[in-house]
Amino acid sequence: MMKHKKIAQVLSTAVILILGAIAQAQQTTFGEVFVVQASDRQPTVTIGGTVVPYKEVTLAAQLPGRVKYLAGIEGDSFNKDDLLVAIDETELLAKRSAAYAQLSSAQAQLRNADVQYSRELWSPQSKSSPGGMGMPAMMDNIFTRPAEDMFGGRDRGAERSADLYASSTRIEEARNAMLRAQSEIQAIDAKLRDAKSVAPFNGVIVNKMIEVGDTVQPGQPLLKFADITWLQVEVDIPARLVTGLQEMMVLKKAAVFDDYAEPVDVRIAQIYPMADARRHTIKVKLDVPQGVSQPGMYAKVQIPDTSEASVRGTLPVVPSTAIRYRGSLPVVYVQNAEGKAELRLIREGRTLENGMVTVLSGLAPGDKVYANPCLLYTSDAADDDTIVWFSVVGG
Repeated sequence: MMKHKKIAQVLSTAVILILGAIAQAQQTTFGEVFVVQASDRQPTVTIGGTVVPYKEVTLAAQLPGRVKYLAGIEGDSFNKDDLLVAIDETELLAKRSAAYAQLSSAQAQLRNADVQYSRELWSPQSKSSPGGMGMPAMMDNIFTRPAEDMFGGRDRGAERSADLYASSTRIEEARNAMLRAQSEIQAIDAKLRDAKSVAPFNGVIVNKMIEVGDTVQPGQPLLKFADITWLQVEVDIPARLVTGLQEMMVLKKAAVFDDYAEPVDVRIAQIYPMADARRHTIKVKLDVPQGVSQPGMYAKVQIPDTSEASVRGTLPVVPSTAIRYRGSLPVVYVQNAEGKAELRLIREGRTLENGMVTVLSGLAPGDKVYANPCLLYTSDAADDDTIVWFSVVGG
């Protein structure tokens, strides 16, 4: 019995010592704070952007009709001039056949008019009888024409000129009919070309908006086609940051991607000449190395801030572990004069090689922040909303 009591006392003592050690350890990590320091590095601003293809086009329907052919689905690759979408052209082909028939008729009329003109030129009808057959024609030749010649009642030169003019007019009408038929054929051929959408360059289908059998109208998007061999990051930056940028400028280790672990270099490919009228930002495109990320992914780019307010060289820096996020907003927990944690919103700058992060606003050198805050709810937190913040090493 005494032996069991001794064992119980030993165990109790051990538990007390362990709990005391744990409490001491918690007290030590709870008090871990970091005094905000100043950095002499060039300040930067983190701007979010989207990865986009180097080239992307939206192919739209040029005429109404039913889709009869679709080359593939998203991700399928095609070479330049490959057929991607075809719209049923049965009606157009019928109109084309009718136009060719009109052209043949116009050509026949032109040939006939040429023959009539040549005949009038070499054998004028004005020298012949006014026309007719049988007895009337014979009487004209015996009595009428000699009387007209004797008394001057007929101007054969004027008649010949009128006949030649009428023949030339028929030639012009036939020629115009032929030109109209040829123009109609050309218009139909253009529509037949518009009924087929071909790849404008080597690339892939990135978004398919129709299916075979769908009826489309002019202007309706069919699919998006892009060249993803090379990618770019598209960002909208404040106008004040543009002064420190120029095309072909390389930003070292300035871009971070959701699907790529390491920061990469990016090169400024294009700076738009005009600002957005609503957001008052300027669009900038940056070239991305091959093999990094894919279209549509989110990227963060560190843009150098060369404005007068940022060239002071005294940006605060804090450990990256001190920054937490409320939604997409970066925050830190500052130790106030009473030793309690206060939530403070900051503007995050650039991540440095030593694991530190520059802070553009919200902190000043000398402020105290918790280096690695984790939330601990006390037993009575539900009653008075008390939140104790402590630091967990490596957590």
